[in-house]
Amino acid sequence: MDAKRAQEISSATQMANVSYNGQAVYIEHVDQGTGQATIHPLDNPTSKQSVSVTDLNEQ
Repeated sequence: MDAKRAQEISSATQMANVSYNGQAVYIEHVDQGTGQATIHPLDNPTSKQSVSVTDLNEQ
């Protein structure tokens, strides 16, 4: 995924199906300058991490 699409998903009112390493995640924030996204697993909102948007997959 690219940073622009990740930003679109994080700003959307309807949740998209996004995964990171095979796990469903929610995109909280995208830094388009660095290409990093702050995400958390859908089943664990307190487990935040910063990852490259290129590692995110949209189903």
